[in-house]
Amino acid sequence: MVLTPLDIHNKEFPVKMRGYDQDEVNDYLDQIIKDYEMVLKENRELEKNLKFSEEKVTHYNNLQDALNKSIIVAQDAADRLKENAAKEAELIRLEAEKNADRLLDEAVVKAKKITTETDELRKQSRVFKQRLQLMIESQLEMVKNEEWEDILKPSQDEALAIPTLKEMLSSLEQKEGHEENEQLIEEEREETTTAQENATDSAAEEQPTEGTMPAIELPNA
Repeated sequence: MVLTPLDIHNKEFPVKMRGYDQDEVNDYLDQIIKDYEMVLKENRELEKNLKFSEEKVTHYNNLQDALNKSIIVAQDAADRLKENAAKEAELIRLEAEKNADRLLDEAVVKAKKITTETDELRKQSRVFKQRLQLMIESQLEMVKNEEWEDILKPSQDEALAIPTLKEMLSSLEQKEGHEENEQLIEEEREETTTAQENATDSAAEEQPTEGTMPAIELPNA
């Protein structure tokens, strides 16, 4: 059983001859009691701190366990995500290869179709060119035929009667100039007649009538 300061304080020793000085023993015991109480107090503090430290250690251990579990979960999630990403990338690659093959096949088919159509157009163009050339050559042969020259050759009377373009233009200019001169003469004649009539009217208004006197203006009263 652990002693307490009270146990030390209440402890009694029997007195014998030639024993220790009782006062010194009591003083020493009082000092022991104080030191013991201090030791007990420090021990309680240490126990308290130890308990707190143990709780902290337990908390940190639990936190470490939680962190380890979180790390494991995160690692598992990262592994699953990486695996899913790899699978998705593989699917995308396969789909892209399929689409590329399909697009390539379609491009080859279109290219073959365009080549075939181009060849067909070239054939048709050559045929059209040959036919057009034959038709033009045939028409040229017809035009170069001497019968056309005999038909289109004018007779001597027609050659004399048909005026040239220069002669027709000169005749039209002379006719237009003659009409403009006649119009100017007519306008001058009308202006002269109008001026004479105006002068006659003005003279008649200014000359007083015979047997009449001009009005005299009287001054105001």
